[in-house]
Amino acid sequence: MTENIMQIHNPVLSIRNLSVAYTRDKYAVKEVTSDIKKHAVTAIMGPSGCGKSTLLRAINRMHELYPEITTTGEILLNGEDVFSMSTTLLRRKIGMVFQRPNPFPTMSIYDNVLAGYQLNGFSLKRSEKDEIVETTLTDVGLFSEVKDSLNKKGNFLSGGQQQRLCIARALALKPEVILLDEPTSALDPLSTAKIEDLLTELKKYYSIVLVTHNMSQAARISDNAMFMYLGELIEYDKTKIMFTTPKDSRTEGYLTGKFG
Repeated sequence: MTENIMQIHNPVLSIRNLSVAYTRDKYAVKEVTSDIKKHAVTAIMGPSGCGKSTLLRAINRMHELYPEITTTGEILLNGEDVFSMSTTLLRRKIGMVFQRPNPFPTMSIYDNVLAGYQLNGFSLKRSEKDEIVETTLTDVGLFSEVKDSLNKKGNFLSGGQQQRLCIARALALKPEVILLDEPTSALDPLSTAKIEDLLTELKKYYSIVLVTHNMSQAARISDNAMFMYLGELIEYDKTKIMFTTPKDSRTEGYLTGKFG
């Protein structure tokens, strides 16, 4: 590891020499090595096109949906190689929330929460379903708002409520890690604040990796921060340290608005 990459004891995720290429000569992520802390919010920052989302999606093997993309290197989840797991098991252990809220439009709020179980062929008793729905929606601060509308379609909710529903859908499977790709970029400031408060609360129970282009958001809610540039991990440190005394001039340039 370089001097600008923080060491973490007993990480939830260990990424080693990870590279992702869209074509043979075009690397979106180059030789990234880092560890992700348990029960913390880790922010991945950097200018557009620097490989943030590509790195995030590599963690739960989203790229395997596109056969032309090649991934090399190693990712361990609590010491277990994610590339040797079935994708079904991996995506139960590592949940994903996308940039735009995307409740399944034909499903009710109730069924949206349980979608992961249905898609994976799990059979649950009605009482188990009810408990998962109530507990998970309560965890994201949504149950009191929708408890009388559980049979309505998810897309009748506001944007912020829809995103909390999508987080609930990821949490329902009790993952170890939650990946979020700019989850508030399509939301208004009030909804954004609710999501940020939620993530701060959820890190007690989950390990969270957050891609954000919003530096003030990273400063507010992340414990640790990565700065990526041109596919490379330039610096990785505790957020407070990175924002006050960045070690690399490129990190400093980005944080002070000189580029990006």
